[in-house]
Amino acid sequence: MARKPNFNMERQERDKAKAAKKAAKLDARIAKKEDDRASGPDRAAETVDTRKERE
Repeated sequence: MARKPNFNMERQERDKAKAAKKAAKLDARIAKKEDDRASGPDRAAETVDTRKERE
């Protein structure tokens, strides 16, 4: 006999997994930004200059 689907619970599990994935990406992005800042002020200045040139 097939199991009875529990759509609400399945959707909640998908949403929870999606939120966890989104949080992990955000943490990685924040860590990368902190590493870039820690690498030195000269590098940060180069990034700002490059952005101004693109505009």
